[in-house]
Amino acid sequence: MFTLPDLPYDYKALEPYIDEETMKIHHDMHHNAYVKNTNDALAQNLELLVMDPIELYLSLDKVPEQARTKVKNNLGGHINHTFFWGIMCANSNFHLPVSNGELMKNIESTFGSFEIFQEKFSEVGLGRFGSGWVWLVVDNGKLDIVSTANQDNPILESKTPILGLDVWEHAYYLKYKNVRVDYISAFWNIVNWGKVAENYEVGMKLKEGGKS
Repeated sequence: MFTLPDLPYDYKALEPYIDEETMKIHHDMHHNAYVKNTNDALAQNLELLVMDPIELYLSLDKVPEQARTKVKNNLGGHINHTFFWGIMCANSNFHLPVSNGELMKNIESTFGSFEIFQEKFSEVGLGRFGSGWVWLVVDNGKLDIVSTANQDNPILESKTPILGLDVWEHAYYLKYKNVRVDYISAFWNIVNWGKVAENYEVGMKLKEGGKS
């Protein structure tokens, strides 16, 4: 069965940018519900519950048709949130990519500057109608910013997410109300660029869904 991972930091570690109450509700209730719903949907298919979550997510044709949509949505939520917790931190040493690192060089080459990248990422997040995510991905060796609806993940389109932001209202409503722009602005203070750089290295080793 799939299990809820622990947060890699304390509930209040990301304050004042994300408050303790939001983190408890987001992790203990929302993320936990995605895990429970996935397990419930696959209760009659125990062989699927021992698969790696991403492997199963990329093999949804193995899931019985009547459960496929529920599994796609909830397993996607589990995968997305597990990823999300990992690309945030409270350590200010990680607040910017290493200026001479390959990730920063690619960001500057692709978008013109780090500041322009931030603006474009934020614009895509603000433009996401309803619930969803905004991502920085590696797509066949190139960086791109994409948005997905609900709990979809770019890996379904053979893109490797290296940074992602949850723009569902439950991720920010307690603190920021309906002002999504303030939430996105605050997010830049807690990005773990060390982890994003690791994700980037993995993404650059992949080509069209297979290792190069």
